[in-house]
Amino acid sequence: MKKLNVLTLAAVTLFLTACGGKSSNETTTGEEQQVAEKKGEVLAVNLQTSKVDWKAFHKGGFAPRWGTLSIKSGEISVEANELTAGDFVIDMQSLKVDPASVTEKDKKYSELEAHLKSADFFDVEKNPTADFKITGVTNLDTPVKGAVEGANKTISGNLTLKGKALNVTFPAKVTIVDGTATLQAKFTVNRTDWDIKFGASEADPAEWMISKDIEIGIDVSAAKK
Repeated sequence: MKKLNVLTLAAVTLFLTACGGKSSNETTTGEEQQVAEKKGEVLAVNLQTSKVDWKAFHKGGFAPRWGTLSIKSGEISVEANELTAGDFVIDMQSLKVDPASVTEKDKKYSELEAHLKSADFFDVEKNPTADFKITGVTNLDTPVKGAVEGANKTISGNLTLKGKALNVTFPAKVTIVDGTATLQAKFTVNRTDWDIKFGASEADPAEWMISKDIEIGIDVSAAKK
């Protein structure tokens, strides 16, 4: 039986980063789809400023943990000031837990980082990267509860975690001005859709004490190469 790590009960991450059913911000998950064709100008993602944020909880919403993931590489395609395509590689080995989220005196954020990177969760030695490839972009005319402020697009894309690809759809704010582009999003994902499970079964306390929902934040900027 796996040893239950209390730190880990409060966190499991991405996604880049990723969704199970509808959430409050209309995030949905489905089968892998054809990747959008790159049309227009290709912009390079700024790897120094772009990132993925994550936040997770025990069930009931207490003891939140949060942190970041780095983007290893990425491109965004734009045509006539519209986002047409994009792909991003997420460095799973860069997974960080914010020390400020671990307030218990007998807990260490570094232990949680190591556990999340282990085979119990993301197994980063075997799966050092994840990726997201845009499959579609449509206009978002009606505000969506829980979405990032100013969301104006609905983005769909294939998210691959631990070798499994699923298509996710979520609201986002896309801004394109003078050859630069920014993409911001905030949504909720279901980690079990990618078979990210710590417990041996649904009845295992190691599994049911951790919320399946993970909050994901995306902040990406890109500019001409």
